[in-house]
Amino acid sequence: MQPNGHLVVVGATASGKSSLSLEVARRRPGTELVSMDSMALYRGMDVGTASPTAAERAEVPTHLLDLVDPSEDFSVSMFQEAARNTLDALAARSCRAVLVGGTGLHVRAVVDDLEIPGQWEEIRADLEVEPDTVVLHDRLSELDPVAAVRMEPTNRRRVIRALEVSIGSGRPFSSFGPGLAAYPPSPFTQIGLRVDREVLDRRIAERYRRQLDEGFLDEVRRLIDLPGGPSRSAAQALGYRELLSHLRGECTLDGAIGEAISATRQFARRQERWFRRDPRIEWLDVADDPLVVLDQVLERFDATGPRR
Repeated sequence: MQPNGHLVVVGATASGKSSLSLEVARRRPGTELVSMDSMALYRGMDVGTASPTAAERAEVPTHLLDLVDPSEDFSVSMFQEAARNTLDALAARSCRAVLVGGTGLHVRAVVDDLEIPGQWEEIRADLEVEPDTVVLHDRLSELDPVAAVRMEPTNRRRVIRALEVSIGSGRPFSSFGPGLAAYPPSPFTQIGLRVDREVLDRRIAERYRRQLDEGFLDEVRRLIDLPGGPSRSAAQALGYRELLSHLRGECTLDGAIGEAISATRQFARRQERWFRRDPRIEWLDVADDPLVVLDQVLERFDATGPRR
């Protein structure tokens, strides 16, 4: 498949994706960044999501940041549409993009143009009433046996989602394309940053404490003060939910910090497993400095399309 000129940089949180992508854009005029972070799209959640600073955004435009208020939900399909519009606008200006990815599903939605079913909240609420996930799985087996055999009978989230879509759309959940199990040819060039686990664990802890010094706790206080408070999605963001618990008096600040660092390290492991399943990603070892692979990444980027 012909490359579309865009580069995707993925990897675990704190692996250095943002700093590397920013440097790529600096070295290649006409290149802009597109965030693939499902939490950075919320306004006022800059410190905790390690979003680019105002100075960095002024130097290199970064898209899909600050799209909605934290009190709102923003679905994957809404994100996908916003990303499509952004890439179309960049193409119209003859610009190229570096997609900076941390949220696996959002990356796949854009890279593979996934067909994403809608949401039917009332149906989902009715399904949640049933406490026995196996009973729900049996029901799914009747409505969509293909989807049922693809998931564990005890995976409640997936079973309920498949039922919600099958009932709400009138179509079997399995009919919505090959889904995440397939890795078809893609016009995007994808690079993954691989960091030694011990180094990554240290970077995660250092970054979290640095974020606290930069005003993370005050940022969370402002979320609480918003009319309606943060949405369910925003309130579950890593680092935020632990500080929210502290501000509600449910734990000490040190306890919240320890829990947040531990949860972020676990999340990083899940990210690594998610991305490593994709055989199209070329992995580069970055040790403790992502810029050591800058020349290699620039070489891959140059091969995807013409330079300006």
